[in-house]
Amino acid sequence: MASTADITSTHHGPQTGIEYASRDEITALQTARAKNTLRHAYFNVPHYKKAFDEKGVHPDDFKELADFAKFPLTDKSDLRENYPFGMFAVQKHQLVRVHASSGTTGLPTVVGYTRNDIEVWADLMARSLRAGGVRPGDRVQVTFGYGLFTGGLGAHYGVEKLGATAIPTSGGQTERQLQIMKDFQPDAIMGTPSYMLNVLDRLRADGQDPRESSIRVGIFGSEPWSEGMRRDLQDGFGIDATDIYGLSEVMGPGVAQESIETKDGLTVWEDHFYPEIIDPETLEPVAEGEVGELVITPLTKEAFPVVRYRTHDLTRLLPGTAFSMRRLERISARDDDMIILRGVNCFPSQFEELITQDSNLRPRYQCVLSKRGRMDHLTLVVEHAPDRTADELAETQRHLRKQIKDRIGVTVDVELQAEVGTGEGKAKRIVDNRAKE
Repeated sequence: MASTADITSTHHGPQTGIEYASRDEITALQTARAKNTLRHAYFNVPHYKKAFDEKGVHPDDFKELADFAKFPLTDKSDLRENYPFGMFAVQKHQLVRVHASSGTTGLPTVVGYTRNDIEVWADLMARSLRAGGVRPGDRVQVTFGYGLFTGGLGAHYGVEKLGATAIPTSGGQTERQLQIMKDFQPDAIMGTPSYMLNVLDRLRADGQDPRESSIRVGIFGSEPWSEGMRRDLQDGFGIDATDIYGLSEVMGPGVAQESIETKDGLTVWEDHFYPEIIDPETLEPVAEGEVGELVITPLTKEAFPVVRYRTHDLTRLLPGTAFSMRRLERISARDDDMIILRGVNCFPSQFEELITQDSNLRPRYQCVLSKRGRMDHLTLVVEHAPDRTADELAETQRHLRKQIKDRIGVTVDVELQAEVGTGEGKAKRIVDNRAKE
């Protein structure tokens, strides 16, 4: 499989790295690596042998990148049906690490890595950190969770590979995080944006000015977030905030990263991943530049090759700017987070956009679904800013409800609270109580 020798270049310096290669060069590399990946999966993973045969395709049928559309898609259910190790393509002794998804329903999805897989992951994370403004010698506070979740260790190895210093605080224990932030003077911080907003508010509540912290850049991900949240984080901390993307089933964090210079979407590291956009209903490719569901095929995975993995993230592919590799538009919604209320499709990100426009509100919220008679009903529970009068909150509540009706076309209840959720780890945007009623 792939050597890591071609993936260590960074954004700064001479533009000679693979990130600046021509489209023809990238396409040729992707095509060669895709052929190897399809053969590796077919001959070493019983699931893919069966899936390919049932669809009447063989790895030898792949001649060009457009031929990916001939091959079967992979969904999380396929991984769960082969729990825990049925999707692995190497022998047990070749594995150096396993991780599992942080999913809250059903069996977790278990993924594995060879030593080369770990090296490639570390290199791609280092590349991502560099694109996001982290430099060798920086101290980086990693607030992603460690353990079976890929976030903490994925970030950690990338920090070390870059030549920076990892401060592995993991998630939660906010008071301890603040003390370490004060004492260790990190240059950069990584975590979920919702948790970092919690840190921001805690600093203010303690009478501290977050802009006086040592942090220069923040790299945030693991959940959809909006431009409004970016503004809150950048203005609140006085930092540059960029988006990072990944998922356990494909590798972990570091599949795509936003450039600190452009902040205009996430560059997909196309030398190691082939992205497609499909219609989530027809499962057919959409026209270039159209929004649809992101499907990713890793091109260099040894232990755990996946073919055309359905991410359920909604986005579109855009031409490269900071790099020649293509960009993903900010992922703000998932097709499986879609809420249908009286025939209207809506997503949490649409509510978040309205919430972030109101200075009386904080972008921490939950969409609570319930039944009223035979009808589905949504209550939007939103955290309000501190020190607001009852009259201000009543007007804010009325205004948000009207905005949702006017802009999205659905009628919801709005409930304002002083605190919504724990603010630690991934934000749980949807609470579905319909089955309990």
